[in-house]
Amino acid sequence: MQRSSRSKFLLVVTGLVAVGTLAGCASDGQPAATETVTAPAPSPSASASTPQSSEESASAAPSSGSGSSTGSGATGSSAGDRCAASSLAGRIEAGSGGAAGSVIVHLVLENTGSTTCTVQGWPGVSFVGGGTGKQIGAAAVAEKSSPHPTVTLAPGKTAVAPLKIVRAENYSAGDCSPQTPDGFRVYPPGSKESLFVKDTDYQACASADASLLSVQAFVPEGQATS
Repeated sequence: MQRSSRSKFLLVVTGLVAVGTLAGCASDGQPAATETVTAPAPSPSASASTPQSSEESASAAPSSGSGSSTGSGATGSSAGDRCAASSLAGRIEAGSGGAAGSVIVHLVLENTGSTTCTVQGWPGVSFVGGGTGKQIGAAAVAEKSSPHPTVTLAPGKTAVAPLKIVRAENYSAGDCSPQTPDGFRVYPPGSKESLFVKDTDYQACASADASLLSVQAFVPEGQATS
């Protein structure tokens, strides 16, 4: 009888110990081993892939208006401004007469604008015709050995460029393909715009191989030597 009671007592104690152990595991929620595991450190490249905020992107980009407040192409009305084709009128005047087989005339540009401007250097000159302004033959050759001062033109004043015209009759009809021009297309020095100078006194050669024109630089009125 005593042995039986003792056995029951031991069974009860053993059961209580087992229940306590199970309760301890449940309260932790995880095995003890998992409590010492730490998360891996983030990759160093992760921060580099993070996109910039809109404020950061805007500060890094150059300003769209940088450098646009000053323009080197702006023009004023000072005496040093180059004469524009729109403020010039051209004409042909008699020159020195030239040598055998050629004639030298004066290409005159007059400042028809309201402000003083300048011309400096050699004009672009060619025959044009057909009523359309189409170039005929080769353009004038610039005589680079001629003086090329800066000519200041007050309103109404003129500059002169001696223009040599070889007579088309010096060439055979086959080499020249003669044609009567309407006049000359003239580009003032440094200009991409031209003006028309009417003159039908000379024959042009449609063949570009027959060079008829050569021109000197502009000089002040009264100083042309040719």
